[in-house]
Amino acid sequence: MQIIRCLAVLTLVGSSLSSPAQDIAKGYIYHDLNGNRTREPNEPGISGVLISNGECIARSDEKGFYQIPVHATGELFVIKPSGYSVPHNSENLPQYYFWHLPAGSPQTEVSGIPAMGSVPEEVNFALLPQPEEEAFEVLLFGDPQARGLKEVNYISHDIVEECIGTDAAFGITLGDIVADDPPLFSEVSQSIAQIGIPWYYVFGNHDHNREVTKDEDRDGTFKRFFGPSTYAFEYGRAVFVVVRDIHYAQDGRYTSSFSERQLAFVRNYLAEVPKEKLIVLIQHAPLIRTEGREAMYRILEQFPHSLSISGHTHTMNHVFVDEEMGWQGENPHHHFINATVSGSWWCGLKDETGIPHATMNDGAPNGYTFLRIDGSDYALRFKAARRSADYQMNIYVADDIPAAELEATDVIVNVFSGSQRSTVAMRVSGRQDWLPMDFTPMPDPYNLWMHSLSPFLDLRLPEGERADEALGWKMDLPRNSFHIWSAKLPDGLQPGTYYLEIKTTDMFGQEWSGRRIFRVR
Repeated sequence: MQIIRCLAVLTLVGSSLSSPAQDIAKGYIYHDLNGNRTREPNEPGISGVLISNGECIARSDEKGFYQIPVHATGELFVIKPSGYSVPHNSENLPQYYFWHLPAGSPQTEVSGIPAMGSVPEEVNFALLPQPEEEAFEVLLFGDPQARGLKEVNYISHDIVEECIGTDAAFGITLGDIVADDPPLFSEVSQSIAQIGIPWYYVFGNHDHNREVTKDEDRDGTFKRFFGPSTYAFEYGRAVFVVVRDIHYAQDGRYTSSFSERQLAFVRNYLAEVPKEKLIVLIQHAPLIRTEGREAMYRILEQFPHSLSISGHTHTMNHVFVDEEMGWQGENPHHHFINATVSGSWWCGLKDETGIPHATMNDGAPNGYTFLRIDGSDYALRFKAARRSADYQMNIYVADDIPAAELEATDVIVNVFSGSQRSTVAMRVSGRQDWLPMDFTPMPDPYNLWMHSLSPFLDLRLPEGERADEALGWKMDLPRNSFHIWSAKLPDGLQPGTYYLEIKTTDMFGQEWSGRRIFRVR
């Protein structure tokens, strides 16, 4: 007899599970031997696979059979187990779900889930065995945020092209796929599909349908393209839980929050997961700003290995959630706010290829991150768009320094993916001693200078041509950067030309270095 976990209570499947009016979905999780996504008589069922309606969790029996209530929101999805793959469409989007919305999604500019009749006699889910190593990489894209096809092309040329041929197992876009323009979902997805690996998507605050007012309808088009906005899958020894944290009031304002139903899904699912696995929670806005986060903390605290990831802020930051922030686990929880593909919304002056510099609001370049997982261990490695892999910092010091002002001269280093757990030191050429640098959050000085040029982007060009079409969009005000270090230059340098050498080691043991030439006169 099959068991269902719903609202953290084990219940036998039967008439007591639901009211007679509630539909029950049933079917098989099966080995798709011929890859046609249709269950054939010779294709065996797969036991022990989890399936969900977005709240309850059911497990397939020894024949691969399951049954589960259909929720009003209509989603049914298999939680891909380690060692298996799900089918993918032509855009490399995993096809692990089924929708049952009798009336379909409300009518919007770009349609959502189509209307359908009664629940089919069987809703079957295909799986194929695939080798999965414990050590693998994941590509993390934050906020591509395309406004029109021109910015879809920026995504393609600035980011996607250099990722083609990657060894990453799959990729995840962390929300704000578009800038309030769901008709572009297909174009962005088709571009990212050229990378050639399975790709998952997160719902962001700029991915909603504006024509509807109910929160549950806001992600209708997202669901049609990408599947459920809250879901989970497994790979290697890691578990990935994606939660739609963006919810809307009727007036269109949104908050980052977890609903009771979402928390029940996470709680019910993770109750079935071995404690030694690495839990990766993924959402759009930072966890530390999300209403209901302490309830999520209570769930994650049960696992010794966890990481959470978001985007949204157009900055990069490592936050260590401790007791003062509501965490009650043995060690602080690591929350990573990822860099954005769009940088600062594709703002700023354009380079020789016509792509804006798009520097993020913390002075780091736009780009993306590799998440390296090995068993329950992980590491994060930032990659700047169209720059070498070892471009990991900017060093700021005056070019020409009077000898009498050496001791008062600041050296400022922005280590793009650094954290409070990084060590940073500097050395002047010709000297042996390394001088430690102090963690000094502040706005990036070069970003402030670039922002001072923004008024030029408001200029009107001849014949009424828009400045942003020729030069770029105006930048937002820079924010504090939480990956900046500073120190004073040593005294006693004789007039001449020198270089500064910077070395840093991050929390994962990765080492980076940089150099900058200056003169003393």
